[in-house]
Amino acid sequence: MIDRFLLPLQHAILRPPAQMLAARGVGADQITLAAFGIGALAVPALAAGWHGLALALILANRALDGLDGAVARVTGPTDRGAFLDIVADFLFYGLVPLGFALADPAANALAAAFLITTFIGTGSSFLAFAAIAAQRGEASSAYPAKGIYYLGGLTEGTETIALFVAMCLWPQAFPILATLFALLCLITTALRWHWGWQAFSLPSNDHRTDA
Repeated sequence: MIDRFLLPLQHAILRPPAQMLAARGVGADQITLAAFGIGALAVPALAAGWHGLALALILANRALDGLDGAVARVTGPTDRGAFLDIVADFLFYGLVPLGFALADPAANALAAAFLITTFIGTGSSFLAFAAIAAQRGEASSAYPAKGIYYLGGLTEGTETIALFVAMCLWPQAFPILATLFALLCLITTALRWHWGWQAFSLPSNDHRTDA
């Protein structure tokens, strides 16, 4: 919902370190893979109840996720990079609630399952829209720097990371936080279904939808 407003600031902050890394031969794909590996370590940290460490790993993952895009803008974006970035992001999002479920199955497993299910809804609607939009030669004016058609909604990247931070700070509130966010994800999924139904009922390039 607010990603588009934060992206210009993110780009400005990350441009200098991205230029330095690119000059030293560090590629965007390397950063993407490193970011995912670091983020995946949050699962055992959460399962062990080390919420401070998990929070640090999650924030490091997100910082590197922004940095890989900044490096790609310096060296030139690739289709492989866009593919790696989006699949790593969606898998990472599902790993965080899994970590909480492993930590306390009795208290957290149901809410985690609900949240992951709704992540499938937001993720599948996002990717399906992007695939069909690409086939029709359409692009998002709201997110022109993205490697694929980036469809917004109530639960975008910024809101999801804010959720993960809140969960790490107040782990006892995980069931409530996960359930409330899952409901917002359901609304986002319904909105994206509606936008897709409208946009793709018309001939190519006759209608474009920006969240």
